[in-house]
Amino acid sequence: MIKTVFLQIFAAAIATALGGVLFGVSGAISAAMGGAACFIPAALFAIRLNAVTKRPGASFAAAFLVGELIKIVLGTGLLALIPLLFHGVHWGAVIIGLIVTLQANFFAFLLKT
Repeated sequence: MIKTVFLQIFAAAIATALGGVLFGVSGAISAAMGGAACFIPAALFAIRLNAVTKRPGASFAAAFLVGELIKIVLGTGLLALIPLLFHGVHWGAVIIGLIVTLQANFFAFLLKT
């Protein structure tokens, strides 16, 4: 799971470079924020699941469900914070950063676990 998060961070870096090439510095910052809105909640989710697997008698299914709900709420909240934190936001670059980072999950199966 942690390897998938690192793959998302790598994809966000690629999206940041792409946003910078297409839209300039504002696009690079916006794409980085869009990618961060995806990989930060995923990293916290991975850490939470890792901690749950080490507790004896813990309900993994319940932890997964609650963690996924928290991940969705946190990701949505981070996306809502972007225009408040960065006034020169370029929404096209945010979407590029978000989509590229989300699509990194589809390539996670190539990693050996």
